[in-house]
Amino acid sequence: MGKVIAIANQKGGVGKTTTTINLGASLAAEGKRVLIIDADPQANATSGYGIDPRTMTSSIYECLVDDYPLDGSQVKTCVEGLDLVGSRIDLAGAEIELVSKPDRERIMLKVIGNVSDAYDFILIDCSPSLGLITVNALTAANSVIIPVQAEYFALEGITKLLNTIRIIKSKLNQSLDIEGFLLTMYDARLRLANQIYEELKGHFGDMVFDTVIPRNIRLSEAPSHGLPALIYAPESRGATSHVALARELIARQRHSRR
Repeated sequence: MGKVIAIANQKGGVGKTTTTINLGASLAAEGKRVLIIDADPQANATSGYGIDPRTMTSSIYECLVDDYPLDGSQVKTCVEGLDLVGSRIDLAGAEIELVSKPDRERIMLKVIGNVSDAYDFILIDCSPSLGLITVNALTAANSVIIPVQAEYFALEGITKLLNTIRIIKSKLNQSLDIEGFLLTMYDARLRLANQIYEELKGHFGDMVFDTVIPRNIRLSEAPSHGLPALIYAPESRGATSHVALARELIARQRHSRR
């Protein structure tokens, strides 16, 4: 059974989608079978792989709202071993449409259950909110990666997210763990960035990834070309840092199984 990881933070602009796109590609490059689920109505993970939502026969919206099977809704990406279930803007309306459904918080869990054996990792790119779609993602996940931007207000929203995770863990998903905090948009030249990293380490210890994701032009450019950085600019720091993150994640997985 594949490990389901939600990539979440209700604070926007912290690098959730960038992490999802590039971690997925790096895990696949390490020989893992990977599925990305774009659970954000902005559909940036979908377009970041050069996929036009209009060409998809079904999306995560149809899977959640209209009971389409997830198996068959995947599309192949430019990375071998990496599939994607895309999103469309109509996912924004799913919050309302799911309200009346029975067991509404566990719909994604049931949807994923049919394909989990086909993948080593399933990454869910969450929207910058703590609405019903994100609750579904956290209920379906084994763990959550929390990207944290290396800036002054970085730690501001973490308390609210951790409280949500605690509630979901106690009421909906007892097996939900924090996979780790990931420092993004890191500039080692800035004293503030180093202070934030030390503060994270001080609060959360080993739950903070050793790998940090730097600010990198190639990493920012890659989505506009519909490619992960690993293909667009494989030697860039943006690409190599995500490869390091993938290897750290795989090593953590091996260690947890001992």
